[in-house]
Amino acid sequence: MVELLTEQTVLGIIATLAVLGLFVLLCRARRVSTSVDEAVADALHRMSKAAPDLRDGLTPDAADKACKNLVELLKCVAVGMTDERGALLSWDGDANEHYVDLQDAIVKAISGERKEFVEHDELECTDKSNCKMRQAVIVPLIVESRTRGALIIVGGVGSKRLYRMSQEVARFVCTELELGELQESRQRLAQAEVKALRAQISPHFVYNALNAIGSLVRTDPEHARELLQEFAEFTRYSFRANGLFTTLAEELRNIDRYLTIQRARYNERLSVRLRISPEVLNVVVPFLVLQPLVENAVQHGLANKPGGGTVTIIAQDNGNEALISVEDDGVGMDADLLLDDLKDAHKSGAHVGIGNINHRMRTVFGEDYALMVETAPDAGMKVTMRVPKFSPGVRPVLAVVPDDGADDGPGPDDRRAKLSPVR
Repeated sequence: MVELLTEQTVLGIIATLAVLGLFVLLCRARRVSTSVDEAVADALHRMSKAAPDLRDGLTPDAADKACKNLVELLKCVAVGMTDERGALLSWDGDANEHYVDLQDAIVKAISGERKEFVEHDELECTDKSNCKMRQAVIVPLIVESRTRGALIIVGGVGSKRLYRMSQEVARFVCTELELGELQESRQRLAQAEVKALRAQISPHFVYNALNAIGSLVRTDPEHARELLQEFAEFTRYSFRANGLFTTLAEELRNIDRYLTIQRARYNERLSVRLRISPEVLNVVVPFLVLQPLVENAVQHGLANKPGGGTVTIIAQDNGNEALISVEDDGVGMDADLLLDDLKDAHKSGAHVGIGNINHRMRTVFGEDYALMVETAPDAGMKVTMRVPKFSPGVRPVLAVVPDDGADDGPGPDDRRAKLSPVR
């Protein structure tokens, strides 16, 4: 994912350079009556309108919108786009009768992965004196070493500038198409990470939860019914099909279901403390970002501790961020060993829950939002995350505010070795 984001940054710079190159050509091509500022503003406006559609892929709808903006930007006779087979997706402007005459050049451009230049005099035209076309440039659109289509720019005046402008526009189009593919890859990777977290939900938890519910069927059927309903809601939420993000309120609601079932199993050995600030309940977080941390605290922190212990969940306002922590007073572990494991946990499979979440937080919000972990043998563990209250492109699927607790949790244990953010 880091590689994807780095490549996305590079592509963004390339797109910017392509637009800047186009600015220069447009400013030189226009008369003195049109200022440089106006040319720049117009180019920015047109390119920004074309970019979002191109990131959805080279579809007829995206080509229609892009060609319309590009022909107005370039002030040329026409702009067209084809698919990878040379079939026309869109044509905006005049001289569309000459598309048939350009087909051989389009096929050559796509198959040979090179630009083709066509003069109007080379074509059979029944109305040469009135025809607006003078030249046409066909540029293959190559993304990730594969030709996805062709860009056709038809000019009304013979000029080398048309050839250069076609290069800049094609570079911009290819960059936007590649950014779209990177975004799609990012989405697929994020969905794969959510699937990994779902797979991490312990089969032992499912087995033990059903055993605990079964043991109550005769002695306390009402309680058994309530637990069965909580279990059903927990699994329905955890395995929902859509959405990479949710609200903190929804995550806490699901954690409450999980802990309700675990308390029925562990009885007096598991205590839970919550301290939730109402103002952060609507903060958007990655889906299933907290439940694995709570499960880790219960299964690895407290299950092996004689007499059990306490899980403390705190969510508080921190200016432009929410500060969320999951803490247990269980067996803990060696801090250096955990740090080494977490560096490549998303690749190696070690500590899948924490490592996956750390990787997702860094991917979604940036390197500054890595998890903070404090732990030591026999001193429990505390995992803290910072979540920005707003992040571009991060939107929840659900937003239901649950009832929240207000018990104060215990203070930090001074015996813990504090780790730097996990990189």
